[in-house]
Amino acid sequence: MIVDNRKTTFVSNRSVQTMKYAFSIYIMLHFSLAWSQKGDVVIHKDDRIDALIKQKGAVVPPATSPQMTGYRIQLVFDSNKKTVEDAKSNFIQNNPKVDVYVMYNAPHFVLKVGDFRTKQDAERFREALIRDYPASFVIKETINLPRID
Repeated sequence: MIVDNRKTTFVSNRSVQTMKYAFSIYIMLHFSLAWSQKGDVVIHKDDRIDALIKQKGAVVPPATSPQMTGYRIQLVFDSNKKTVEDAKSNFIQNNPKVDVYVMYNAPHFVLKVGDFRTKQDAERFREALIRDYPASFVIKETINLPRID
């Protein structure tokens, strides 16, 4: 019987793959650092770009006027903006002290007027407008505090 007392070196397949992977990473890093270029990058841009970035990044403060739940009168509801603008200018000529709001809710424009605390106040004002705006009606929504003047 022959006994071999020499130690055999056993390298697993997995450790060979790990060494190949580590060597590949080392080579890639070595060549990428050795051949990388040094220098400065100069960017030429229009000054208006900075102005646009400053404008778009400006902080817009929230609405400063106090608001509450109240009533407005919806006068016109139409998809034609010119019709709503004409009604707005006509209303402002006849009622210069009443606030006017044009809102766009795709695809329609809505003309709303007034800031009324109670529904009775809104209905009373609507009665005065019924001849010119027969399709008007009172709606409940968030309003600005009414004027005191």
